[in-house]
Amino acid sequence: MTTNAASKWSPKDYATNAAFVPALGAPVLALLDPRPGERILDLGCGDGVLTEKIVAAGAAVVGVDASADMIEAAKERGLDARVMDGQALTFDSAFDAVFSNAALHWMLEPEAVARGVYRALRAGGRFVGEMGGEGNIATLRAGIRAELIERGYTLPADDPQFYASVEEFTRIYEAAGFADIDARIIPRETPLPNGVVSWVLTFRAGWLDVAGVPDGEREDLAHAVERRLAPKLRRSDGSWFADYVRLRFTMRKPG
Repeated sequence: MTTNAASKWSPKDYATNAAFVPALGAPVLALLDPRPGERILDLGCGDGVLTEKIVAAGAAVVGVDASADMIEAAKERGLDARVMDGQALTFDSAFDAVFSNAALHWMLEPEAVARGVYRALRAGGRFVGEMGGEGNIATLRAGIRAELIERGYTLPADDPQFYASVEEFTRIYEAAGFADIDARIIPRETPLPNGVVSWVLTFRAGWLDVAGVPDGEREDLAHAVERRLAPKLRRSDGSWFADYVRLRFTMRKPG
């Protein structure tokens, strides 16, 4: 089992260009409704911005992420944060709840994730989260792929993300043993304050590694992608947005 090579993060770039990700996680955090004294796992915690909020509610929180750099940033916040592949969780009946925001779509073995979360939860525990859903950033992905192909890069047939439909997601988690699964698709145009260029360089740094794009060519490529997508992703006032589609869910481990 290996982590996704396309999932590569710079804490500095993330803080500068991706602050909207934890900000838009507020409704999911409210759905989690963390309670004082609960023990909660934050799966794919990143730099720990949302993890801090769960701790502030009085819960004891462990954050895990496959990125050592992001975990270091989370530790600098004073959090219990550990480098761990979400596809190979090692916890056994340790948590009252598991929370995940904007992370599961980077884990390409979703069945392993589901089994690991199930094991990590105590009987009656809940799993609450949000991830990219079916159709997520379809315009952005198509624009990046078209630009790379036009420049002569050879790409895998599919982008290395797991953007599930409600049906596929539900099937996987039912098979892992979960009950009361409520999963829904939420289309959400998301403002990009720093434009498409910064989004490409922050959110697709690992994908550009996979494609073999040299560092010296990346900014030029990102500008080319932005020009290509301007008719679709730039509003009349000059602002930019991303065509996000989220899959938000809750479920329970029986017991």
